[in-house]
Amino acid sequence: MWYEGKHKQKFSCLLLLCLLLPLPYLTGCQFFAENGAGAQPQTPGASQKKSSINVNVAIAKTGTIQEPREYPGTTNPFREVSLRSQIEGRLLKLNVDVGDTVRQGQILAQIDDALLLTAVNEAQAELAALESEVAQAENQVSNAKARKRQAQLEFEQAQIDAARLKMLQEAGAISQQEAELAQTAAATAQENVVAATKQISTEEKAVTVAQGRVKAQQAVVAQNQERQSYALLAAPMNGTVLEKVTEPGNLITAGGEVLTLGDFSRVKVDIPVSDLELVNIKVGQSVSVRLDAFAGKSVAGQVTNIFPTGDAAQLKVFVEVTIPNSNGRIGSGLFARVSFAPTTSSRVVIPETALQGREGDTGKGKPGDGEESSEGRV
Repeated sequence: MWYEGKHKQKFSCLLLLCLLLPLPYLTGCQFFAENGAGAQPQTPGASQKKSSINVNVAIAKTGTIQEPREYPGTTNPFREVSLRSQIEGRLLKLNVDVGDTVRQGQILAQIDDALLLTAVNEAQAELAALESEVAQAENQVSNAKARKRQAQLEFEQAQIDAARLKMLQEAGAISQQEAELAQTAAATAQENVVAATKQISTEEKAVTVAQGRVKAQQAVVAQNQERQSYALLAAPMNGTVLEKVTEPGNLITAGGEVLTLGDFSRVKVDIPVSDLELVNIKVGQSVSVRLDAFAGKSVAGQVTNIFPTGDAAQLKVFVEVTIPNSNGRIGSGLFARVSFAPTTSSRVVIPETALQGREGDTGKGKPGDGEESSEGRV
């Protein structure tokens, strides 16, 4: 029994020793495998199967080599109009405020017209009196014509009587005196006809004079009515209120400014340009305008004016650029960046990230430098 137990103990020790001896060898192989020491050389095909290469893709497009230069400026309404009073009076109402949109013909303000209304009423009363005079004069003409007709009838009757009495006188039926009286009565009737005709002419002239006074008074009435209409200030155009110069209750003199209106159907930008660059700028030239207020959105416009005078100190000339504003979103005082269309021809532009030199250095042949890459590859 003792021998058998001792034999089992020896067998266990040998088994444990066999298990511990290979451990250093296995650990060392793993270490050399991880650090490449003693590793077998790998074929290119095997390396490509185990790892992949990331490649950035860039697209070549047609464009300009140099970026266009931007000129700063601010937006202004295409047209500004001062709404002024043509009469003197107290401002009663102001129906709009700054920023309001107005339509042509819309009543924007009202001035006290009490005195003007009184003047209109007085002129109309005077006109009515003169028209009455015209009616009286025309009635006189009618009466004169009636008297003429009566005198004409009397003259015709007197001629008949004179002729009849003359025949009787020649026949010895009446005396010569009676016949002569009849002739005298006929002559008198004829003179009455002539006088009635002259009276008609006189009365017609009076009518003409009275009608002239009526026309003059009608002009006075129309003038006073027009002056009264000046009490209502209407918008001369479609636009936006830019400024309120006065407030209700203030006295407005003739020619005094009440409001300032701006036409925003189009917007203009005045930019300073060096006199050396004017040779490349012409009226009607297309431009691109970027507005910071609209996240740099570009709007197409054109050059509408090149001012003949400039800033002598800075050697700058102002150029007016106009852009459309049909929706009215572009206001006044917004910062704008104006760039002119490039004068150079378009070329194939390759992004800088897609260029690589001989030794693998990027940045050779940059598009902004206007140079081509030397033996570069894409």
